[in-house]
Amino acid sequence: MSEPLDALDVDLLQALHTTPRAGVLELSRQLGVARGTVQARLDRLERTGVVTGYGPDVDVAAAGYGVQAFVTLEIAQGELHDLTDQLSALPEVLEAYATTGSSDVLCRLAASSNEDLQQTLLALARLPLVSRSTSVVVLSVVVAPRTLPLLGRSPRPAPRRAPAYRETGNGA
Repeated sequence: MSEPLDALDVDLLQALHTTPRAGVLELSRQLGVARGTVQARLDRLERTGVVTGYGPDVDVAAAGYGVQAFVTLEIAQGELHDLTDQLSALPEVLEAYATTGSSDVLCRLAASSNEDLQQTLLALARLPLVSRSTSVVVLSVVVAPRTLPLLGRSPRPAPRRAPAYRETGNGA
């Protein structure tokens, strides 16, 4: 298990979220810590898998795929690995998760129209490993994907070695 995030880590993630194009020097100025501290923190957050990328967030609806749906799949037992390859081959499948409960996999799909969604649902139904599917169409986004409220919900310890950060009052 990786070491827990401290207040500086969370503030660094918040700063990256607020100004994703900021460089290390700008982030160090915003947070009141040394450039090397920011770089070391970013390196550790990447190495431990907390930060998984810096690509742009893409709104699929604004990009022309305004119809989204969640689909649950029931599959043949022990076939998750092969299904992973088949789902990955469908560009309309934005993400898929193995789940507990009455279904085995939960997928999020995007389509340009209802007709496009129907074609994707038919393609899913034709997959030999899928025995049953159930879909629900998204009407609107109530809470967009997010992580910072979760990371910031609990008080976190101040960093052990960042005196300038503690002096500015940025820490916990």
